[in-house]
Amino acid sequence: MQEEFVIDRRQPRVGVVVPCLDEEAVLPEAIKRLGELLDGLVVAGKLAASSRVYFVDDGSRDSTWELIEQAARRDPRIAGIKLSRNRGHQNALLAGLFTAEGDVLVSIDADLQDDLSAIPRMIDEYGRGCDVVYGVRADRSSDGRFKRVSAETFYGLMRWLGAESVTNHADFRLMSRRAVEALKLFREVNLFLRGIVPLVGFRSAIVRYDRLERFAGSSKYSLARMLAMALDAVTSFSVFPLRLITLLGFVVFSLSTAMAFWTLWARLFTNQAVPGWTSTTLPIYLLGGLQILCLGVIGEYLGKLYQEAKSRPRYIIEKCT
Repeated sequence: MQEEFVIDRRQPRVGVVVPCLDEEAVLPEAIKRLGELLDGLVVAGKLAASSRVYFVDDGSRDSTWELIEQAARRDPRIAGIKLSRNRGHQNALLAGLFTAEGDVLVSIDADLQDDLSAIPRMIDEYGRGCDVVYGVRADRSSDGRFKRVSAETFYGLMRWLGAESVTNHADFRLMSRRAVEALKLFREVNLFLRGIVPLVGFRSAIVRYDRLERFAGSSKYSLARMLAMALDAVTSFSVFPLRLITLLGFVVFSLSTAMAFWTLWARLFTNQAVPGWTSTTLPIYLLGGLQILCLGVIGEYLGKLYQEAKSRPRYIIEKCT
């Protein structure tokens, strides 16, 4: 049975969770701006003085962890969580959410593209009774045409498949402690938090913000990684592709049966049954292609079941500061 939480929404203790992968170029500025944000909110009486920022090092190969350790020694509001190896953005974020302390946890990327001024508005929504507050981009005009079209296509596909997701929301969100505890009940190894968090339920709200330019460094989300995340999202939250295979199989079976009857009729009752190359090779290629496609989709789902059945840890923490 889930633990009951007595919630006092006045001046909550906030933990800001920041996943990091090779972010040495932007990290000093991120530490500075997040520290200033906490100072301002404490002075304004919006959060407790014991609020902290938790940087999660996802197996960085540069000096990211050294910078986190130095900042933690200088400033007690800064904490570091180092994973034993690279486990991916979603697992690093989950490690931070499950390790950080606080009445409220806010997740944000280290690149400073998410507008920090949206955080006070998120906290205001929490004060009004919301347990989950989604940071949603007001528009995608700053993106290139390909990224904008691909993002719109992805969100449209998720809606069409029936998966719960918030359009133009990444991982910039606020979650109350009881929402985070509820999130722990989800045991998926194949993580897509943008789809899992809405399943937690509780009262939620949206805060819109303008996406900023990246302060420094480069994006760690290559096209291959974005496609992999999209594939995880589809196969983790919808069985529609499997149902589509069933429908496709029924259609092909119906067409094949009709062709068989037509061929038999032509052979028995007409003199038009002329053997031809097209009528032989076309069905072979068509059915062969459909079989390979269907096996690929089924194989993707079997792979997900294989990963879930092993129940390997989603992350391992090497050290904390």
